[in-house]
Amino acid sequence: MDLFRNITVLSLEQATVLPYLTYRLAHDGMQVIRLEHPVYGDPNRMIGENVLGEERMNAYFLCINAGKKALTLNLADPEGGKIFHRLINELNVDIFATNQLPRNYQKLGIAYNTLKGVKPDIIWLGVTGFGPDSNEAAYDPILQARSGMMEMTGEANGDPQVVGIPLPDMGTSEHAYGLLMKALFKRQATGEGSCIHMSMFESSVSWMTVPITLTRLLNKTITRRGNTHEFFCPVSVYQTSNGFVYMAVGNDRQWKSMVSQEMFNSLDRPEYEKNAGRIKDVDNLNRAINKVTRQRTSEELIDLFNSLTLPISKIKTIPEVIADPLVERRLLFSRDEKTGTQITLPPPPNMTPFLEQLDRKLPFPPRFGEHNPEIYGQRLGYSDQELSAFKEKGVI
Repeated sequence: MDLFRNITVLSLEQATVLPYLTYRLAHDGMQVIRLEHPVYGDPNRMIGENVLGEERMNAYFLCINAGKKALTLNLADPEGGKIFHRLINELNVDIFATNQLPRNYQKLGIAYNTLKGVKPDIIWLGVTGFGPDSNEAAYDPILQARSGMMEMTGEANGDPQVVGIPLPDMGTSEHAYGLLMKALFKRQATGEGSCIHMSMFESSVSWMTVPITLTRLLNKTITRRGNTHEFFCPVSVYQTSNGFVYMAVGNDRQWKSMVSQEMFNSLDRPEYEKNAGRIKDVDNLNRAINKVTRQRTSEELIDLFNSLTLPISKIKTIPEVIADPLVERRLLFSRDEKTGTQITLPPPPNMTPFLEQLDRKLPFPPRFGEHNPEIYGQRLGYSDQELSAFKEKGVI
């Protein structure tokens, strides 16, 4: 499975949506090179604690940039544009990606039609907030608000809330990942490149399957419901003597299995035999279940439900998630050779052969312009004097 090692990705990226996508591509073994402006760079480099004691390598940046190389280049400079075209040609770039605003495509010389003229079979990806015809600014919480995600998140009678992870960012990354794989397949089959426009807003709204369909179908208000499921019962958070668990009893057979146990016998009533009856009286039923679960530890309930093959989980803290045996065996790591700092990264969605070959150890996130000498000097053949001159003029 060394197939992806021959794929080169050049990404004019910043923030989260595109860096997370290219991070996923690096998991496959693709050669990912991130481009940044030589003055401004990626703002995320300056977010979070300065754990390495140096500029532009703050903690927030380290989370999704391992396994990449980094170049600086001023694409608005004519000399920078020439260097950019050399990168596309001489590195044999397969995928070019950007999350610049569309109004910058022509100004920076990165529009699809321009790059297609440089390399006809290039796969071009533009990730935008609201599509290629909009230059509206978009950050993840704005997309959560506009897409309806916030309307669906929070307590039933409380304020709308943002989702705890940046789903519009990361969800768009995953959708784009699939589109790139389709484009690679198309190119393999036909020899043709692709132009892909990926809207974060469209991606975000696509997750709203139940809310949109049932709103129109039933002409009713679909909104946030807190921890309790709107259509299945009992599916909610329940208090225990030492914490909380989430129980998910998804059908009548599972309910019968649950109430056949001594501690839940009192709930074995005819009106609760069917899910419709349980949902009809959900508030009272949840109170009755809580009365039982508060007398038991989380561990007791988890052991019981596992013995019956009923879904349940302790509501874990992040340190507990990291220590979960199913997570621990798949964690990724990255060690900085300069400082000895090691970072722990979450498992990929699916363990790739490339990551297994690396023993789950990725190269450390790149420093600002770290690979300028290697790629501009060794790969493109610019001399040290030329690189110094480029730097002095603000080209790199």
